[in-house]
Amino acid sequence: MRISFLLVLAGIILYCCTNQGIKYKVTVSEASTWGPTVILMNPTVKNLKTFAYLTENKIFPIEGKYQVLGVYHVKSINNYESSEKYLQSNKMENFRLLEISDSLQPQSLYKSNSCTEKFRSIFRQSRGIIFFGGPDIPPTCYNAETLLLTQVEDPYRHYLELSFLFHLTGGNQDTTFVPFLSEDQRYPILGICLGMQSMNVAAGGTLYQDIPTQIYNLETAEQVLQSIPEIQHRNYHTNFGTDNDLIWNSFHTISYEKKGFFDRLKGGASQLPFVWSSHHQCVRDLGKDYFPIAWSTDGKVVEAIAHRNFPNVLGVQFHPEPQAIYDSSLKLNQVPFEKSPKAYSEMYSGNLGLDFHLQFWKEMGERFSRFN
Repeated sequence: MRISFLLVLAGIILYCCTNQGIKYKVTVSEASTWGPTVILMNPTVKNLKTFAYLTENKIFPIEGKYQVLGVYHVKSINNYESSEKYLQSNKMENFRLLEISDSLQPQSLYKSNSCTEKFRSIFRQSRGIIFFGGPDIPPTCYNAETLLLTQVEDPYRHYLELSFLFHLTGGNQDTTFVPFLSEDQRYPILGICLGMQSMNVAAGGTLYQDIPTQIYNLETAEQVLQSIPEIQHRNYHTNFGTDNDLIWNSFHTISYEKKGFFDRLKGGASQLPFVWSSHHQCVRDLGKDYFPIAWSTDGKVVEAIAHRNFPNVLGVQFHPEPQAIYDSSLKLNQVPFEKSPKAYSEMYSGNLGLDFHLQFWKEMGERFSRFN
């Protein structure tokens, strides 16, 4: 009986060492000892799953060996303990998490601060960074008052990401500050939805806080839904709460400059792509050295921005990352109680959108693979 107990105990210890022995949360100094690293800001379980899906399925084909470091602020509202457990339970041994606890406030974001050397260390060790979507930026971060339709949910996440982006690319707030990318002008940054808005604000730009009311003079969800699809930038059917299975996004086409980045992705095809759109805020005044490269088809909403000095810095207002764009088994309910929902690839196959998104990630893969 004693021998059996000891064998069981040894098995438990071996299991724990095998499955929990990896330290998934690291310090800045520990992270600096790694090889090539891709940085993911706001590493929620959802964002980790998204990145893993895109890379494992070669949709986002980053070549060679690399590590992944998820960076977040300790005061963010997200549960990053769940992220750590997710990495642990899935044995994702090339992923780590880095928690930042420094005090940041709007008045300290756009200058050297207590995070500066941490940011510099992360930048120098990494070979690219992704800023994901999320909630509204506090308007005080771009010297505006907060409109009633703006909802500030996660200020410390924004403080961290805005300050990091300012350090990376610089901004109008302090034109004497030398941005980190001056050391490596081809360093890739990708901002998605909120990520693009953060790039713009960090460089001294501003935002429209609500597209329907400020740009189109529409005051109700009903008015938006009665308008043409091309000005609906999220699914306003969700405002009524009648069907919890609805997707939060809408689909609309975007236009872009001829012979520019997106035109090259399309290979010159005339068909404008349908993108996955889920936002109610957008770029108003452009930040330092950013310029628009895609718009809504009426030209009123900026759909993508690029940087004049750093060619691999790109922000997109739409979402190219959801698994549902690429997985035809995932059906999308766009209107309440839709009887025959379709997958994205059924609605927008080939030049209508799917090929555009695949080419987008192929280009991103090349940018993030340049260190091999």
